[in-house]
Formats: sequence, C-alpha cells, structure tokens
Amino acid sequence: MKEIRITNVRVIDLRFPTSREQIGSDAVNKDPDYSAAYCILETDAGISGHGLTFTLGRGTELCAEALRYLAQPIVGRTLSSITEKMGAFSAEVVGDTQFRWLGPEKGVIHLAAAALINAVWDLYARVEGKPLWRLLAELSPTQIADAIDFRYITDVLTREEAIALLTERRAGYEERLKHLAATGYPAYTTSPGWFGFSDEKIIRLCNEALADGWTHFKLKVGGDPADDLRRARLVRKCIGPDNKLMVDANQKWDVNEAIERTRSLSEVDLWWMEEPTSPDDILGHARIRREVRPVRIATGEHCHNRVMFKQLLQAEAIDVCQIDSCRLAGVSENLAVILMAAKFGVPVCPHAGGVGLCEYVQHLSAFDYLCVSTTMENRVTEFVDHLHEHFVDPVRIERGRYMLPQQPGYSIEIKPETLRDYSYPDGKVWK
Repeated sequence: MKEIRITNVRVIDLRFPTSREQIGSDAVNKDPDYSAAYCILETDAGISGHGLTFTLGRGTELCAEALRYLAQPIVGRTLSSITEKMGAFSAEVVGDTQFRWLGPEKGVIHLAAAALINAVWDLYARVEGKPLWRLLAELSPTQIADAIDFRYITDVLTREEAIALLTERRAGYEERLKHLAATGYPAYTTSPGWFGFSDEKIIRLCNEALADGWTHFKLKVGGDPADDLRRARLVRKCIGPDNKLMVDANQKWDVNEAIERTRSLSEVDLWWMEEPTSPDDILGHARIRREVRPVRIATGEHCHNRVMFKQLLQAEAIDVCQIDSCRLAGVSENLAVILMAAKFGVPVCPHAGGVGLCEYVQHLSAFDYLCVSTTMENRVTEFVDHLHEHFVDPVRIERGRYMLPQQPGYSIEIKPETLRDYSYPDGKVWK
C-alpha cells in the first residue's frame, strides 16, 4: 500500500444552540450550548481523519486555536510514522517544551490534544478498513502498550504489567465478540433527567424510555435539597423499584454537604452518586465514599489526565471510573486508564452525551469488554439522545444497549451540511 501522508488540517468551531431547550442543563452548567472544536486531517490518499473535543459554547474558539497550533507539526508526516508508536506520539503532542507550560496535560491544551489524537486514531482505523473498536481489539498486547504513554503511572501500571494483563485476558475473546454483536453493550439514559426540565417533561420522558427498554436512569441534582429529593422520588416512582437510578451533582457541593446530601438522597435507592464535589479533590472523594456507603461514588468526566485517575484508584476514592473521550488526551490516554481500572477491579462506565461523545465511547466500552474487563457486570455506558442526526455514522441503540458500529473509523465524522450551518459565528444557525 502507498505510504499515506497528512497534507493539511482543517479546524472548525462548531456550536449547537441546545440552551434554548435546557438540553444538557445541570446544577452548575445551566445554559450549555453543546459545541466542539472539530478537526479534519486531510491526506494525499483522499482519506480523511476526523476528531473533536466537546465544549459548552463560549471558549470553544480557545480550543480551536490550540488545536491549530498542536496540529502544525503533523502536516507532512506519514501516518505510519505516527501509528507505529502512538504512545510516543501522544507524549509528543502534549510535550511541546514551551506550549505545555499552559497545561501541562490539563485544560484547554489537553482538550485540543484529544481532538487531534482522536483524529489520528480515526484516520488509522479508516485506512485499515475497521471500526476503531475492532482495530484496537485486533492489535497485539505489545501494540496496545506501544499506544500508551506510561509516564507518571508506572508505580501502578508498568508496560510489562499491561502486556501481561492483556495477554491473560485474551482467552474467550471470540465468544465475547459473538455475545457483544448479538446483544450490544448496556447503556443508561440521562435524557429524561436534565436540571431544567419540568416535572411533566421528566415523567413523559421516563415513560417513553421505559417503553423503549431502558433500565438505567440518571437524574441531575444539586439544587434545593427538598426539590432534589422530590424530583428523585418522582423518577423512582416512574421507573419502579427494580430499575437503576443514579444521580449527578456535577461538582456542586463541598465535601460535608456532599455527604449530607448523598445520605438524604439514598432514600430512593441510588445506584451511584456522581461528581459530588470538586473533580480535583481526590481525598474528598475518598472521604465521601467511606461515609455514604452503600451508595457508590462515580467520577471521572472532569479528571484532567491519567495521573488523577491513578490517584483516585490508589486512594480508593471511587466505585465507578467514568472516562471521557475528550477530557483525557484521546484514545491513547483512555487505554491507560481502562487498564489501571482493571488492575484495581473498578468498573469503567464512560461519560457520554454532548456532541459526539456517545459515538466515541461505544468503541472504548467494546474494547474494554472484549480485551480488558471481559465482563459487563455493573457496567453501563451513558447515552444522551441529542444531536446524533448530524453524524455520518451515528450510534445505534436497541432496547437500552449500544449496538456495535460497523463502519471504518471512530464514528465521529460530522455531515458537511452541519459543518457549514453550525460553524460559529458564520453558520446560518448563528447568523
């Protein structure tokens, strides 16, 4: 095959006016416009790679500008020079000796790095003619290890341990693949539970979700204590005693309040409490977890990097590890966290929703099941039923489960007309 060379990188500031209907609203982010810094890697072979990083509106231009900067060095490079050692490439992207001072490995710069690294993985999978989950699943344990930057995590997971774990858990792969293809991967829905929804809308959406086969529901909390409990009781009454109910405070509370509020809400038989306090407070999460048992504590969508996840696992601060496809630096860093979580026996339940996050994480969950965790027990991936119509290869949900994507790539390519109409500030939606 001819060597493929990257010839150009296009970056688009893409925004959707979701705040008009309170879609995505929670106790902290009350008026989000789901948005993305989106990039397209163009090549001399006519195949393109697509990647994005998810944002909430204002400030997306900062991610887009950082993405343009990070992408400069890859123009002119061959794809194979990158994919042979994706871990080294990831370290290179986040390791600019001057630019990384603005991070390092967190914030706007890391979000931009995620878009670029994800776009390379999308291009890699397209060139190989495979959906990303299959590309990952068919890489050898050594190749997976080559895709990971092990800096700062070797006290918990070494390259050799990662290879050994992947090799050991290869047994039963074909049977798991048949099962996954037939049944799909379990999901939960957040669509009925946004903070700004009326009681009537919550009831209607819960009933519609039940009719569609959903068994796991998440509600946004973090408002007035009495109102939070009333809304949680409302959802529990709608979904019945046998379905799972999770709540998400979106970092609203200090530690003491988080403990008090979680204990109060435990009346409705919570399956987990999500982001009860600052995502940076590892020890705070550990204390909350100790004091609210048996309610499980989930977090991760705002963890800056693999080091934070390492510390959450070391401190026994979480029961549920919620990776995010864009908050971490793309596929490569997520692989590191998936493997660390497996070593600690903590289930990975990815954060999704937003723009493209559902399209992204279905691949990571499939890989986790097929090659790492080897189980679906206590594992669900978030689903939010918004904006999927804008994707060339959108997610397929059947009876509350993600069905395996079949098209080559990372399922993140957005339709040309959407790129035109929703680009900010010149698209017709914003004019």
